[in-house]
Amino acid sequence: MNKSGPIIIVEDDPDDQQFLADVFEQLRYSNKIIFFNDGEQALHYLTATTIEPFIIFSDINMPKLNGIELRIKVHENEDLRMKSIPYLFFSTVAEQKHVVEAYSKSVQGFFVKPSDFNQMKAMIKNIVEYWQNCVSPNYVK
Repeated sequence: MNKSGPIIIVEDDPDDQQFLADVFEQLRYSNKIIFFNDGEQALHYLTATTIEPFIIFSDINMPKLNGIELRIKVHENEDLRMKSIPYLFFSTVAEQKHVVEAYSKSVQGFFVKPSDFNQMKAMIKNIVEYWQNCVSPNYVK
């Protein structure tokens, strides 16, 4: 896991993107924040770049390639899987079928997006700091 790598956010709602951008701006992490509007764009970036992301926050319901489909493709790609990139779902609602399906795909977390700025900030801070303190295997290609 590359703790200094970019934080990937796959979110198709521009308002949610701005909300998350404002939260990360206040938290002042040194990681670059990269937004993608759909899973297809994110998958292309993840498979084409040599940059190893720190963490992926993904919405569930998106056009083209939804969050579950993206998770499957990331998990099936040996190169991406070996990078130990934490993959977390960030959704407006937690439908039981989505939560079950997400965890069956080895997702590392499923969170409901708070609408309150301070709650969102506290949640993001807890998540990022947890992964900053987590130990993972060193990836050698």
